Amino acid sequence: MIDLIEVNLERDNIENANLKGANLQEANLEEANLEGANLRGANLEKANLKGANFKEANLQGANLEEANLEEANLKGTSFMGAHLEEIITLKKLILWEPTLEEPIS
Repeated sequence: MIDLIEVNLERDNIENANLKGANLQEANLEEANLEGANLRGANLEKANLKGANFKEANLQGANLEEANLEEANLKGTSFMGAHLEEIITLKKLILWEPTLEEPIS
């Protein structure tokens, strides 16, 4: 297991990183780019994820208890089995990408 407790990765580009099972408890990932990252089973308890880009990331089974997800980009992110109790804020959360295409009938 990768131990990154309280690490500061603010604004870092860790796109497509393999952080499976990593301990990122209380980490600062504000505005970090984690697009396509594998965070399956990672511990993000009390992490600052404000404005972070998790587009197409794998957060299956991750612990997000008391995490700050304000303004986070979660487009296409997988949360199956994730622990989402007591998330601090979901304010301005980005869950989908608007499109100008016609809907499929």
